[in-house]
Amino acid sequence: MITREENELLCRVENGAPMGRLMRQHWVPICLSEEVAEPDGDPVSARILGENLVVFRDTDGNVGVMDEACPHRGPSLVYGRNEEGGLRCLYHGWKFDVHGNVTEMVSEPASSGFMEKVKHKAYPVKEWAGMVWAWLGEKEAMPEFVPPRWAPTAEARVSIAKVVLPVNWAQVLEGAIDSAHSSSLHSSDMVPARVQGAEATSSNWLRPSTDKAPRLQVQRGGYGFRYAAIRRPIFNAQTHEYVRTTVFVAPWTVLIPPNNLYNVANVNVPADDTTTNFYFIAWGHPAQTPETETWRKFLRQTVGVDLDERYRPLRNHENRFWQNRQAMKAGNFTGISGFPNQDVAMWVTMGPIADRTKDRLGASDLAVVEFRKQMVEAVRQFEQGAPAIGTGEHAIPAEVCAFQSVIPKTTDWRQHGATYVWQGSEIQAGTDNNYAVKA
Repeated sequence: MITREENELLCRVENGAPMGRLMRQHWVPICLSEEVAEPDGDPVSARILGENLVVFRDTDGNVGVMDEACPHRGPSLVYGRNEEGGLRCLYHGWKFDVHGNVTEMVSEPASSGFMEKVKHKAYPVKEWAGMVWAWLGEKEAMPEFVPPRWAPTAEARVSIAKVVLPVNWAQVLEGAIDSAHSSSLHSSDMVPARVQGAEATSSNWLRPSTDKAPRLQVQRGGYGFRYAAIRRPIFNAQTHEYVRTTVFVAPWTVLIPPNNLYNVANVNVPADDTTTNFYFIAWGHPAQTPETETWRKFLRQTVGVDLDERYRPLRNHENRFWQNRQAMKAGNFTGISGFPNQDVAMWVTMGPIADRTKDRLGASDLAVVEFRKQMVEAVRQFEQGAPAIGTGEHAIPAEVCAFQSVIPKTTDWRQHGATYVWQGSEIQAGTDNNYAVKA
């Protein structure tokens, strides 16, 4: 049972909340690169950890992430002119480069020297894997950017579906690490089949098990934890087990068991206490990983069809998430198309911040319990001066990855050798703590 105080500690990220300060010790995904694809193109707004930001790409292709409010009198720079190497506020014509330097101050006398005295709040930026990342913590403590486990090399294809959800980040993440629900909620999309392991088709993900009640086992680490959901396989049930391991990489990443073609992950970045930027990711070898458009279509997360221009779902509680009751009568379990939309319906109907004091948890909720326990402990330790979870020497080891496999009952899943799915090769740790592809 989680207390109300613990629920607040877990969920709140705004206004200097401890969890928000912990999250600022990590490089933060701000938006997709596609949102600011064009030099001198439209600036976009981004809300991260309760802070309103403006993101823009300058004439030379450099990306800036700055406080949205102009430091002069506070109007939004999202409406500014992006031109000739900087972003110009419409109100008085002050202009800023991507580093927050004032390059023009047309409303002030040139002789005043005022321009040299003003510096706008801007953050260090890195582009990687189709995302704009920023360091929102203290600059003196900024570590080198390390590619995430779901985009280990520049050679990997990374396809991302983004959805902005009107719920707290923790209930989204709990859904991602909850293996048991997939056998019910997603049973029409993740289909039991007589296959040797998880396989992807153009319309479904196939699984070699009909078992809806997995046994869960957890292994904690300094980066978070990984756990196994152990099911009875269709083949060789007397001697083998179907094991799916999921990895929680604190504070907001989940590495999901792959299929036979590509790897899967999601990233759940709090925009504020009651809004989450949810990124669902397919990655792997370019020959086997779906392209972005195909991935979004498969998930039913296409802008202009399923989402509005700001990545917000068109399906919602008021329109019943476009649920088709006739399809349910015909055999579809939920009547909601696109398995992430099935998740979204569950998350949204919990309310903006789920009241975990009312939960009645069972054996299948072991990973959810571990997440709550570990993150509440981590934020309390951080408040007492300990390093943030998953940073420094506690970063996730290179050998830890999600996997799924039918293995002998005599094999401990913790010792099972596993690599990411990569056609004709393995992904191994490199000497610089990043991953390298080994043919």
